[in-house]
Amino acid sequence: MIRIYHNNRCSKSRQGKEILENSNCKFEIINYLEKPPTIVELSELIQLLDISPIQLIRKGESVWKENYKGKTLTDAQIIKAMAKHPKLIERPIVVNGNKAVIGRPPILIKDLI
Repeated sequence: MIRIYHNNRCSKSRQGKEILENSNCKFEIINYLEKPPTIVELSELIQLLDISPIQLIRKGESVWKENYKGKTLTDAQIIKAMAKHPKLIERPIVVNGNKAVIGRPPILIKDLI
């Protein structure tokens, strides 16, 4: 089943969810701010996305700027920061089987479904 890591306050995430709804495919919504992914889950997502952990960070977030910006962090430290502060996770993330995409722009989701 398709999963979308979703934040309803985010317009891109809402657009991504709408693409899934319009495709008539079954999908699960994961409100990751309410139920943050674990370090293991984040590591798996990063592997599916085929990116480095820093590429999943929202660097404009105040928590990043105040606590992490300008510091030399390991991949493990970056993943731990996202687990602790899920607001740092780029969104939406859509997973379909062994493939995943960050829906920025949301049209990328169509290639996954």
